[in-house]
Amino acid sequence: MKKIFSFLLVLIVASVAFAQESEKTLFERVSKIEKKQDYFNLYLNMHGAFDTKFNYDGVNGFNQGAFYMRQFRIEATGQVNDWLWYRWRQRLNRGNVGDNMIDNLPTSIDYAAIGVRFNKNISLFAGKQGVAYGGFEYDANPIEIYQYSEMIENMSNFMTGVTLTYDFNPNQQLALQILDSRNGSQESTYGAGLPISRLPLVYTLNWNANMFNNKWQTRYSASAMEEVKGKYMYFLALGNQFNFSEKCNMYFDIMSSLEQVDRKGIITNMCGGQAAFNGHNASNAMYNSLVAKVNWRFHPKWNFFAKGMLESAAIYRGEDNLTEYTGTKEISDGNYRTSVGYVTGVEFYPMKSNLHLFLTFVGQTHLFTERAKALGESDYSTQRVSVGFIYQLPVF
Repeated sequence: MKKIFSFLLVLIVASVAFAQESEKTLFERVSKIEKKQDYFNLYLNMHGAFDTKFNYDGVNGFNQGAFYMRQFRIEATGQVNDWLWYRWRQRLNRGNVGDNMIDNLPTSIDYAAIGVRFNKNISLFAGKQGVAYGGFEYDANPIEIYQYSEMIENMSNFMTGVTLTYDFNPNQQLALQILDSRNGSQESTYGAGLPISRLPLVYTLNWNANMFNNKWQTRYSASAMEEVKGKYMYFLALGNQFNFSEKCNMYFDIMSSLEQVDRKGIITNMCGGQAAFNGHNASNAMYNSLVAKVNWRFHPKWNFFAKGMLESAAIYRGEDNLTEYTGTKEISDGNYRTSVGYVTGVEFYPMKSNLHLFLTFVGQTHLFTERAKALGESDYSTQRVSVGFIYQLPVF
């Protein structure tokens, strides 16, 4: 622990040395040329830390201490004129090789899209982009997340297609989105032997609002996705953020996913994997998630936060699985696992920009029901202490 705190102290001292500098891009500082256009903006999104892990990979107690770059993405955005803009973002710490990518883009690319504004109310965003699932955890920049909920962690969040947006006014927005429902082949996503979907699309209706002078903000969505022919996933997200004051805010997300073919694979893995279901994922999985996070900026340069996650994995209409399950153990309706996640820590902001140093504690506890334990599962918990930095570095 002494080494961890020493490392944090070094980061703080190094950052404070730059705290008095103006908020210019790296290009401006090096070239001494002032940037005067918005055609091209380049950022490096970084989240790096020294992690100490406990109770991971079946090891009781201390498991590993290592430096880890959790997020490293390059991003370019630009406003070409008053009606045309673009966005590109790619994860540099993810491989570019894909498996029969239906959109001919690797999964390392989050965004590769252009936006067109037809008038002050209507705009279109076309290309690879984030699925408009809703919720504030999902909506945040990935570098800001210390630990995603299992719901978000196991979702495919970036697809190719179009989003049509209508702004009723500066505080009310409605978006209709149609995207590919997967990145790779159907077999790589769901397994073999299922009827092929000829129109693998996801349809999302998204409502974003700022109400009561930004005291209450919403990120609501409803989605329907064709997984395989005649089988669908239905996803609902209700994201609410409450801004109590300039120093304190919180968000509360409610998410539910009903999957006629188990998209996330959690239930499938608990029940013996694809081999137990004739080579494909289980039927009729249901996942629910509650996520809440509180921020308290108790000092202009210091923030305290706490986050809690309560999630469940269940089966409904278990008889659909019994006809295919090749083992002798029963697959019945009901909850199979409850997961509790907890994250807390402090952040230090030495500059006017979003650079911040952090010290966090992350824990997750997985509690299995008797029906899951009968399949060989047992309760377990993991913990992690991390110290590091988050920075969206403006390069150009």
